[in-house]
Amino acid sequence: MRIFQHLRRSLIAAIALSALIPLAPSVEAAETSTLDSIRARGQLLCGIGEEQPGFSVVGPNGTRSGIDVEFCQALAVAVFGSKDAVKFWPLSANDRFKALQSGDVDVLARGATWTLSRDTELGARFTGVLFYDGQGFLTRRGNAVASVLELSGASVCALPGAMGEQGLANFFGAQRMRYQVVAQENWGDLVKAYAAGNCTVLTGDISLLAEARSKLPVPADHIILPELITKEPLGPAVRQDDPQWFAVVRWTLMALIEAEELGLTSANVDAQRASTDPSIRRFLGIEANLGQALGLPRDWAYQIVKNVGNYGEIFDRSLGTKSDLKLARGLNNSWTKGGLMYSMPFR
Repeated sequence: MRIFQHLRRSLIAAIALSALIPLAPSVEAAETSTLDSIRARGQLLCGIGEEQPGFSVVGPNGTRSGIDVEFCQALAVAVFGSKDAVKFWPLSANDRFKALQSGDVDVLARGATWTLSRDTELGARFTGVLFYDGQGFLTRRGNAVASVLELSGASVCALPGAMGEQGLANFFGAQRMRYQVVAQENWGDLVKAYAAGNCTVLTGDISLLAEARSKLPVPADHIILPELITKEPLGPAVRQDDPQWFAVVRWTLMALIEAEELGLTSANVDAQRASTDPSIRRFLGIEANLGQALGLPRDWAYQIVKNVGNYGEIFDRSLGTKSDLKLARGLNNSWTKGGLMYSMPFR
């Protein structure tokens, strides 16, 4: 009996003490996912380039355009169903990864090259490749050069460093081809040297070459050779601490690519909801709820295509035939057409 009374008094004392000491929240309750934070805020925070033709530019009416901009709009559609639910943060090359680490932006879509060091040392995790860039060559159509293998003995306008003279040395050395460097310290002066006829070809990232060509007096008189001599895969990155948000960003990119593979466009996607193709019906959320595992609505992929389009539509508007840059798809074409754009299966 005394033992029972002692236990009873101890239990009462413990209950009284617990009422005075607030319970510590659980780890799950204390942590808020990136997706939840974005929804609570009401908009996506997207880090983009300050002024990168083809990737992020501000038009005369103040609206932004470019492949990075449209990717962030597609991501906003996946989360909110509206491409306007995004705030753009223009970032310099020095500030981009700092902004991602600090949480100033939810996703970095600023034409950053996916490298081992960035994927391991900067707290970033790349979700895929949005654009395959690399060092290429611009030359006059009148030179009748169709391949970099025909450039032996050519004079080449190049910047110093890895994406200029070093790339040339590696490639021409491996091919045992002669060449002459015409060097300048900045890109603007290099383009002027090429325009003045001081070199046979201009070398740099093909995205830069396309921009340079668009500003020449007669852009059609110049061609970008089909080969690349370096690899510069550009893609969106997120912080390493949230696998769900990583999956949302990755599969938004995959949805853009998959839509092109399936032949779905912003113009025909409504009609395609009546398709009997199982792949299309699954992708559009008619016969499967692929958004559930991502924490997204059932029709998230349909909404992306309806509001933004597929990858090919975005490329054409930003960098391709419908843009000033007129850049060929090349490696950025669908895998069914000889390119590297390949979506993981939607199942």
